[in-house]
Amino acid sequence: MKANKARVTRALPVGAYLQTCDNSGAKIVKITNVIGHKTVKGRLSAAGIGDLVQVTVKKGKPDIRKQVVFAVIVRQKKEYRRPNSMRIKFEDNAIVILKDDKGNPKGTIFKGPIAKEATERWPGVAKVASIIV
Repeated sequence: MKANKARVTRALPVGAYLQTCDNSGAKIVKITNVIGHKTVKGRLSAAGIGDLVQVTVKKGKPDIRKQVVFAVIVRQKKEYRRPNSMRIKFEDNAIVILKDDKGNPKGTIFKGPIAKEATERWPGVAKVASIIV
């Protein structure tokens, strides 16, 4: 996992509900843990674009529901700044479900655009992405 070049605002705290943008079978998930993020005592961990999170599947196909899986955040509503001073924001918050914590996506089709920061950090996600912003 490479470092993120952009100054990504961590806008999605633990407990946030998100939509998936792939065809893995999950529809709505809840963030339960942000991998590799430490905070002060009493503060909720939060995630931004390109972060690896553990999620619980709340709605979707019966075989994947109630499972804890790894995911990568690929879109967020809160704007963030790139090194060329451009600010980027998306219409919705979305994630991609992974097979394992190495970054191999479970789905084969992604709906909507994927942030460039997520594709730079996760090459497996970049291979499947059709629109990179």
